[in-house]
Amino acid sequence: MNCLFRILAVPAATLFLMAASAQADDQAKDSAGDPAIDPGAMQALNQMGSYLRALGPFRVESTTTRETVLEDGQKIQYEGNVDVLARFPDGLRIHVTNDRHERLYLFNGKQFTLFGQRTNYYATIDAPATVKLLAEALEENYGITLPLADLFLWGTDDASSAAITVAKDLGLSVVGGATCQLFAFRQEGIDWQIWIQKGNYPLPRKLVITTLTDEARPQYSATYRWDLAPSFNDAAFTFDPPEGALRVVLENDSQTPDASDE
Repeated sequence: MNCLFRILAVPAATLFLMAASAQADDQAKDSAGDPAIDPGAMQALNQMGSYLRALGPFRVESTTTRETVLEDGQKIQYEGNVDVLARFPDGLRIHVTNDRHERLYLFNGKQFTLFGQRTNYYATIDAPATVKLLAEALEENYGITLPLADLFLWGTDDASSAAITVAKDLGLSVVGGATCQLFAFRQEGIDWQIWIQKGNYPLPRKLVITTLTDEARPQYSATYRWDLAPSFNDAAFTFDPPEGALRVVLENDSQTPDASDE
């Protein structure tokens, strides 16, 4: 699946420079012979995953930045927004807007609909009963990855930490006014950082992924704004085609407009 624990490359940005004090701390730890994997960093990642899986309905809005690399090596950034309303196990509404497209993903435990709002095309298929099974079926059968897919995988068996080869605790940081602990991880082909909110609500607040297999080191980043008590009804997860909308067939390797997540 094209998500954090499965991908080997994602479009991304320049690697963030760490503060001199953080670099000094890392050097001190290395010289002291500390292992590459900090148990505290892994524990924090597991605690965040468990917390996410225990959440009731939630809404999360995300601003994403994705870098692509042109043939001449120049990096270009594209920004987008993703608005997710989730009711586990059987309700999902995702609205994606960016320079390339505007798209709506809807799942009500029985059907899944993908609606291209700028083209006024939509496709509806019968779906499995849970968000987790839906994500797997879309990836396997149609090559579609749900936007912000990692939010649905952390804390599950699909988010195995066995691929992680480096894990570091980089100390306190602030994202959107929330005090967070910053962690850095490495696995084959990527470096990634995650900011986890301190206190009783260990929510991910920011994610940065750097592709190592491209010498330009492109990055993908997402910042998250959470609402743990959203207001909604069942209609939020069911598609009502607008006037003039044309239904199309969702085929393998999708014949609908580009099915990428951002």
